[in-house]
Amino acid sequence: MVEAEGHLIDSHIMEQIFDTVVEFEGRFEVERFHIGRTNSEPSHLRLRIESPSVAAMDKMLGQLLGLGCTPVDANDAALETVDRDCCAPEEFYSTTNHRTMVRHAGEWITVEHQRMDAMVVVRDGRAWCRRLRDLRAGDQVVVGMRGIRVIPESKERDRLHFAFMSNGVSSERQVETAVRQTAALVKHSREQKQRIVVVAGPVVVHTGGARHLAALIRARYVDAVLGGNAVAVHDIENSLLGTSLGVRQADGRQEEHGHRNHMRAINAIYHAGGIRQAVESGRLTGGIFYECVKAGAPFVLAGSLRDDGPLPDTITDMNKAQDAYAEQLRGAGLVLCLGSMLHSIATGNMLPSWVKLVCVDINPAVVTKVSDRGTGQAVGIVTDVGLFLELLSRHLEQ
Repeated sequence: MVEAEGHLIDSHIMEQIFDTVVEFEGRFEVERFHIGRTNSEPSHLRLRIESPSVAAMDKMLGQLLGLGCTPVDANDAALETVDRDCCAPEEFYSTTNHRTMVRHAGEWITVEHQRMDAMVVVRDGRAWCRRLRDLRAGDQVVVGMRGIRVIPESKERDRLHFAFMSNGVSSERQVETAVRQTAALVKHSREQKQRIVVVAGPVVVHTGGARHLAALIRARYVDAVLGGNAVAVHDIENSLLGTSLGVRQADGRQEEHGHRNHMRAINAIYHAGGIRQAVESGRLTGGIFYECVKAGAPFVLAGSLRDDGPLPDTITDMNKAQDAYAEQLRGAGLVLCLGSMLHSIATGNMLPSWVKLVCVDINPAVVTKVSDRGTGQAVGIVTDVGLFLELLSRHLEQ
């Protein structure tokens, strides 16, 4: 017997539950179903499920758990002790990005720092998501599927205002409409005092979007900027030399010997001692990262194997870069991913499912991949990033 509660019909969760039982060659019988009578009242489902074998039942329950089904006879979650750093017990429970609760000492407790692909550690009546590399000997880790309750995100209650949030990826969505609704999300997040985080790739600079993103940061619509070494290098190149990858931003023509301009930009920052020092000394006087320093908005630059330089501010230890990203994403209500497949997917994997994510890219495959990698709340806008930022900046100014 399993139970599920929430907006089961309009979020299509109930049909997914039924389909999952059939997929695993099981049978179901609805014992009780109470339909929410209003827009805000949840529905309640009690289901009897049967399976041809114990192994099939375990697999079925594993899938149903992610859809919000909890065994009626749930006991406390089973715990096992970690005996060696970074080594989880064999049957550890692997988290989703949905809100999760575990039963401990007869009480349901909410798991903190929710993210996908983590373990749940319980201590002193509290539970946390913990990455594999962060496990330490002596930690009590949840194992198996019992005593766990997952609460999937429901379809947006405000269907008209945020309708595009449920439309997935589309190259035919009118850009003006998507921008207007994104602007509404930005304002809503600001009113709710939630952090707004931008994940940016170098295409933001190449497409002329840097000055518009800088304007958003200056107007305090952005609380943090995450990206790789390249977005900062080309933003600084553009600010110091007027080129991006050696191409003049003013007329789109290749600058003579412009291929070395990004290296000149890196060298200038090294001479200054870092991006902040370049701003404070007057060497850097504009651009995305200039505005970050001036507005007090933190930025994180994560390094990669292909980086030139890299800039002294770039974090080349990947574990430390992940930690720095996660720290800036804590408390976020909205994340805008602009023209970076690698960093967008990485960021999506760190977010709980209730954080809205808008992914903008000219390539529809990028926005599709972000969603396919488990970030179901991601909405894709297929358009030029520079155009999107110009329109968004204009809407927010109005």
